[in-house]
Amino acid sequence: MRGSRAVRRWWTDLTDLVLPAECGGCGRERAVLCPRCRAALSGVPPRRVRPDPAPPGLPAVHASAPYADEVRAALLAHKERGVLALAAPLGAALAGAVRVGLRQIHAAVRDAGAGDAEAGDGRAVPARGPVLLVPVPSARGAVRRRGHDPARRIALAAAAELRRTGTSARVLTVLRQRYAVADQSGLDARQRVDNLAGALAVAPGGVGLLDGGAVVLVDDLMTTGASLSEAARAVRAAKAATAESRAGPGTYGRARSAVYPAAAGEGREERKTRPRTAGRYGGGDVIREAICAAVVAASPNSFEINRN
Repeated sequence: MRGSRAVRRWWTDLTDLVLPAECGGCGRERAVLCPRCRAALSGVPPRRVRPDPAPPGLPAVHASAPYADEVRAALLAHKERGVLALAAPLGAALAGAVRVGLRQIHAAVRDAGAGDAEAGDGRAVPARGPVLLVPVPSARGAVRRRGHDPARRIALAAAAELRRTGTSARVLTVLRQRYAVADQSGLDARQRVDNLAGALAVAPGGVGLLDGGAVVLVDDLMTTGASLSEAARAVRAAKAATAESRAGPGTYGRARSAVYPAAAGEGREERKTRPRTAGRYGGGDVIREAICAAVVAASPNSFEINRN
């Protein structure tokens, strides 16, 4: 009897290493996420979200759930406590946001009669290519401290979920931090934009990979939108430089985007006869393209602005 109790305790300890001892959202049940918390995360269709104020150059963003209560607890458990089993349900929620964003972008393209998009050098972008999920990178110090990159891990789970449901998808970790930035937690919206301005860049050789399909910037959370805005700026800058090196100065401003076609409706001012340079805050003179982003969760007040 004593031996069987010891075996049961050993088995309980072992399963705690593999399966969470409590729900990642509410902490009540032995499950990755209990049904109630899964419903809070993915129980309603993802929605278009936008912070107020929105940083210049922020693309259309879709989120699965408000960042509150059980959803907030689950994201923090995955990010800060290393509950890696939560990557699967969080990735499924992100995949849902990606699908809705793609569906709305493609519908806008069809309504505008744009046909296939073109790359910066005039080459057609395959309409049926894979969805390319580009995660916003975490700071190197944060990755070392946590022992993993939460956004990348969730993006990988989202790509797997998209493939499982019939959508070709892959993750491209092509964005890099050019220099260290201050901790964002104590900064307001404008300070976050200033803090991240110019901080991201596409890694050498990464631009060519972005030509293989529709690009969606992804992250686990959007609060002020500064990180997604900077990620979009970095992609646009890299594609502008590559397009002009292939076809000569002035080409990029006349070509439609390989990220998403301009006809999708985000930033019509980009259709100029000459390229425009990026301003200090990624706005003003920046080339604004139609681009899509998706997150697991966003600040609750960003859901209050109905821009669907």
